Amino acid sequence: MLTHFFVTGTDSRVGKTIVSRALLQAMIAQGKVVLGYKPIATGSQELADGVRNKDAVTLQKSSSVSYPLSRITPYALSDEDIFTSHLPKNIFEQMTDGLHFLRQEAETVVVEGCDGWRTLITPKRRFSDWVVQLNMPVILVVGIQEGCVSQALLAAEAIIADGVPLLGWVANRINPCLAHYAETISAIRQNIKAPLLGEIPYLPRAESREMAQYLDLSLLNELSVA
Repeated sequence: MLTHFFVTGTDSRVGKTIVSRALLQAMIAQGKVVLGYKPIATGSQELADGVRNKDAVTLQKSSSVSYPLSRITPYALSDEDIFTSHLPKNIFEQMTDGLHFLRQEAETVVVEGCDGWRTLITPKRRFSDWVVQLNMPVILVVGIQEGCVSQALLAAEAIIADGVPLLGWVANRINPCLAHYAETISAIRQNIKAPLLGEIPYLPRAESREMAQYLDLSLLNELSVA
């Protein structure tokens, strides 16, 4: 059984949180206890009751057990803070500690990244470095839009080159007007060896919908992570 895996995207705003929600819902439907974890998030807002990040809220509502947002997203940054915030020098260790805590509380933890695979969290440290350090299996979210074939192939090649397992990819239709949708999916399938785990159609207010039916996790059931 997969105890944890990492969800990355071809870019920002391709639907990583929506796919993470679908993955959590699909595993809950299988009777598993699962939790979402997004250690670093941008786009957060300072509210009267503290910092709030909508992605963290979506993961919180999609998990088997409700945990405080500070556990789900310990570093909730505004868009302006991502390069100016003073993240601690031991940021990777703290992210790992948070993951270990949640792993004790759930059978599987869905770890969502920030933006794409090569995202910098400090001027010299990439989010992917942490994933590689933990040898964490990866699921790639491809936002189906113009130019996504090249983005998908580049991202998949980078993940594989870094030496971590690419479990599969999920197509998220973020442009409902895109022509040649089927041909786009076919082109990516023929050039990425990892399996297509599902296709999520364009859905308004997807963060509040049930989406387990769009995924087929049977290919993941026999995988195990120490």
